[in-house]
Amino acid sequence: MTAEFERRHGYPPGTNQVRSADPADQTAARALAELDLASADLVTFYDSIGDIAWADVGNGYFVDPIPDVLLRLKEYGAVGDDTGEEARGLVVGSNGGGLCYVTGPSGAVYRTRTASLDEPELDRVADDLRQFLELLEQSLTRFVANGEPGYL
Repeated sequence: MTAEFERRHGYPPGTNQVRSADPADQTAARALAELDLASADLVTFYDSIGDIAWADVGNGYFVDPIPDVLLRLKEYGAVGDDTGEEARGLVVGSNGGGLCYVTGPSGAVYRTRTASLDEPELDRVADDLRQFLELLEQSLTRFVANGEPGYL
């Protein structure tokens, strides 16, 4: 994907990686588990994966490092996760076009309709983290095959 990128787009490729969790990420994942705001799958994910950055797939796809997720939670609080209950969602990433991915204790993943998190309107994009990660993989595969990143 990156070999042809600069020739095709006129500038060098950005960061495109899945980074393994380091000890600081694993400590932050344990702190996340204690907050009761995340599914067990998300905690397990962050215990193994530090972050995902596919800057050159469409506008980009990003699953933020867990320290960033926790800092955002501390600074701005939880957001509604569309369950109708009190705000218990975590912003865990973005699509690079200003829309964020939000997940909560249920494990479902939502995408905001706008860049604002003040009173976010959310669309469910996946029933759980596994399905969300599969959709990310499909987007990457589609982009490599034909340059179209998909809808995620």
